[in-house]
Amino acid sequence: MEAMTEWTPDARELADLELLLSGAYAPLDGFLPAADVAEVITRGRLADGTPWPDPIAIALPDDIPAGERVTLRDPEGAAVAVMTVRERDGHHAAGPVEALDAPVYGPFARLRRTPEDVRKELPDGEVLAVTMRGPLDAATIDDITATAQELDAAVLLLPLVFGEGGPAVVRAALKASAALPGSTVVAVPLAPREDAEIDLELREHVARNYGATEHYAGPAPVVIPGPPHRRGLVVFFTGLSGSGKSTIARGLRDALLERGGRTVTYLDGDVVRRLLSAGLTFSREDRDHNIRRIGFVAAEVARHGGIAVCAPIAPYAATRDEVRAMAEEVGADFLLVHVSTPLEECERRDRKGLYAKARAGLIPEFTGVSDPYEEPDDADLTLNTTGMPVERAISAVLNLLTSGGWVR
Repeated sequence: MEAMTEWTPDARELADLELLLSGAYAPLDGFLPAADVAEVITRGRLADGTPWPDPIAIALPDDIPAGERVTLRDPEGAAVAVMTVRERDGHHAAGPVEALDAPVYGPFARLRRTPEDVRKELPDGEVLAVTMRGPLDAATIDDITATAQELDAAVLLLPLVFGEGGPAVVRAALKASAALPGSTVVAVPLAPREDAEIDLELREHVARNYGATEHYAGPAPVVIPGPPHRRGLVVFFTGLSGSGKSTIARGLRDALLERGGRTVTYLDGDVVRRLLSAGLTFSREDRDHNIRRIGFVAAEVARHGGIAVCAPIAPYAATRDEVRAMAEEVGADFLLVHVSTPLEECERRDRKGLYAKARAGLIPEFTGVSDPYEEPDDADLTLNTTGMPVERAISAVLNLLTSGGWVR
């Protein structure tokens, strides 16, 4: 059997992929080519005139050419589909997708059903679909009941389950279903669109594919994130080797543990490399892998309300942005601390003798010497530790956490 290229799409692309495979995005059979994307953006239609509200696209690595067949996998490695790449347009690719296996993972997997299966079970006649991104209050349920009675329609509840809040939306749908006798609940992984009108049009299109003759757009979710001292937090230090970031990060960890009240996890760059990232080199690609692994662990800590303190070099802005996004996607906060100690001072300290080896050509791609450090322009706090006592630097970070409400 011929080996195929493999790729793991991001969360939004995977959600769109599932809807393509299930038939919820019919008549689409794959990711859109450039001509369709352009028409959708300008006219709200595909190139053949079919109404369609939003481009459905996927980004693939530049080294995957047109004509390639690509196995698309979920983050756990399960093969979800095969995509035949028909067209490349920059990073984006277009082409049909073929299902390899039905998704059976995650909470309420039994409710993630295809439109074809659902339509077979719906009664003949009118169907009122209710798309939900949040719970339905008593007044809304009364309105749905009255509307369904007026139309003599069956009720189809479609909780839109993209993201961390998905299970809560399904629970809300099941609760509402108990108050709507005979209603059907189907979980749909439809990612929200920033434009409210486009989001509504896409909901209506999916609802029609599930058999709806009428559409009731449920209320948007009300997000109450809670006070900062109850939210997860990632404190991410970045700076050159020898800048003092690890010393400050360890001091911050100790100070937080002394205060109590928060769970604290410390992820030092060197420690992570020995354990979580053993075997990685210091190439740019492997350094990015190392930072992403730190970001993933930190986000998991923060997801459950803890504080993750990280202290890698993290020289590249794009990778730091990825870590910020990982934290924010799980509902946590993110603080970037740039330890901006100049190269000359870091090299003067050179406690590990790394700069001397780099200058001698013994360490290739060494940040600050033979590889760049991209200084952040989005730091929440900048510290130059030249001549600064360690206690003062730790206090500056602790004051940031206290003033922001993350620490009492």
